[in-house]
Amino acid sequence: MRRIAGIVLAVLLIGGVVVAVVAGRSNGDKGTATKTVQAVIGSEKAEFFADPDVVKALAAKGYTVKAETSGSWAMEGLDLKGYDLALPSSQAPARELAAKYEVTGTLPRPFYSPLVVVAHKNAAEVLAGNGLATLDEAHRGTLKMAAYLDAARADRTWQQLKGAKKYGELTGTLYLSSTDPETSNSGALYLAAASYVENGGKVVAGAAEVDRAAPLLHKLVSVQGAQQSGSDAVFRDFVSGAGNPLVVVYESQVASLLARGEQPEDLVVLYPDTTVNSDHTAVPLTEDGKAVAELLSSDPALRKLEVRHGFRPQGEAAGFASDTTYLKQELTGVHQAAVPTSKVLHELARRARG
Repeated sequence: MRRIAGIVLAVLLIGGVVVAVVAGRSNGDKGTATKTVQAVIGSEKAEFFADPDVVKALAAKGYTVKAETSGSWAMEGLDLKGYDLALPSSQAPARELAAKYEVTGTLPRPFYSPLVVVAHKNAAEVLAGNGLATLDEAHRGTLKMAAYLDAARADRTWQQLKGAKKYGELTGTLYLSSTDPETSNSGALYLAAASYVENGGKVVAGAAEVDRAAPLLHKLVSVQGAQQSGSDAVFRDFVSGAGNPLVVVYESQVASLLARGEQPEDLVVLYPDTTVNSDHTAVPLTEDGKAVAELLSSDPALRKLEVRHGFRPQGEAAGFASDTTYLKQELTGVHQAAVPTSKVLHELARRARG
């Protein structure tokens, strides 16, 4: 209880949110002796660790993972003493945690997922009709990042786009909803991709480049108003029909939804032509944490389950997104932007939030 209270207090102080997710043993596994691994994870991995098949696969290797969720960037402010493993959603916060807790060696990156934009069908069709996107399947297409950023810079509204007037829900300023970039990885990576395009296809590295990118990034964030601290809640809101018709999420969240047999007729997945991969990166804090991180990277059963939950295991594309109506199996035509250093990305997020 002291550990949980400490985490909650720390996150309240930095404006983040922590939710407990316990991946314990199922009733059928009570006879299996396992070591308990305390972990803090990004919220988008909560369903994976709570999956009974994942629990069983870990128990077969001798481990029970008890996980608590946090915004990936908020993890840096937590006291992880007594924890075995941190699993943020990208390399930058993982490196900060590794430095803080003096973790040496290569940090395992068991799986990854690119940022995508989920759109309601009417919104996607209007974007395509105005040169901001292309559609190559009924539920899949490409967002033209440079064109979108030009529209954002000019404060374009839905009403200014041809074809939008017949859809009553498409009103107000055109923008992508994202999570809080100061606490959440997906929000920070959205700024990384936008700043890369704004900087002429180069990663933002110095103060002058931050100054040039900051005004546009502030527009991208300030127009949204209050932002969620985790991508899981943002995606659930979109699927339920609430909120903005364009939302930045992880591809894995869409893939997991499809794997459960849901195929929303109103959903279109737009791959930004310049995006960023979310490299889920493990920071082992103990030997047991290191063992679990290695299992996530190498165990065949766990790798299959990672695909089930929409993640792309490192070094393996085959078997991902066999139904390509919504998703791309291969990320062709998608340019991967470089991500700024943690220090620069923090500054971009601070300036964007204003």
